[in-house]
Amino acid sequence: MADKTMKQLQEEVDAYIGQFKEGYFSPLALLARLTEELGELAREVNHYYGEKPKKGTETQKTVAEETGDLLFVLICLANSLNIDLEDAHNTVMNKFNTRDKDRWTRIDTNK
Repeated sequence: MADKTMKQLQEEVDAYIGQFKEGYFSPLALLARLTEELGELAREVNHYYGEKPKKGTETQKTVAEETGDLLFVLICLANSLNIDLEDAHNTVMNKFNTRDKDRWTRIDTNK
């Protein structure tokens, strides 16, 4: 599978959702779904890295699968609000590279 840009991911999700009459859920419903998916991701992380092992009756899912679900719903929310996620990412990275540039201890790469 070839690498995809965020723009391509957004277009792929839009094409998928566009085949259904219902279209995107409302922003509030998508936020609820995002919260639900985040909870499922948290549960998997807790099972794999935390102190709460899975019950024998629980379905095996992976952190990667749950992360993918979360990303899909985030893209749905962004698309429904006409947010370009590449632009949003560039904006936040600019913030981190300016406002927060001296906030953390950098690794000395000149050794």
